[in-house]
Amino acid sequence: MSALTAYVTLFLLAFGAASLLPMQSEPALVGLLLASDHPPWALVLVASLGNTLGSVVNHTLGRLLERFRHRRWFPVGEAALDRAQAWYARWGYWSLLLSWAPIVGDPLTVIAGVMREPLWRFVLIVAVAKTGRYATLAWLAFSLA
Repeated sequence: MSALTAYVTLFLLAFGAASLLPMQSEPALVGLLLASDHPPWALVLVASLGNTLGSVVNHTLGRLLERFRHRRWFPVGEAALDRAQAWYARWGYWSLLLSWAPIVGDPLTVIAGVMREPLWRFVLIVAVAKTGRYATLAWLAFSLA
């Protein structure tokens, strides 16, 4: 696999994994790390950028879709959205440190958009969380290999 193909594939997997789609980027990252064909820092950077940009899409969707919350076709019920907003209001932007976590991370980034979290702060906190996850995964891959 060429370097460009590896980086583009990892970026796209990480981007997709940040969405609500059932995708995972971690196996690809570990596989590329263990193949030792690419610098670990570059792989962590590419995965982090893809995953963070995918979360920015979630944030944007949250900002745009919230105005339609009273429509019949809206994908989340009124009570569930109110609970999510109350949870986010209670814990605030620091809850975005959980944006890396399975199951809760992706919806949390959408709720941050609904709550109109400033994009600069959103990107900063989400990038730290996602980069921390990938860096930890890289460290574990090399420690256990």
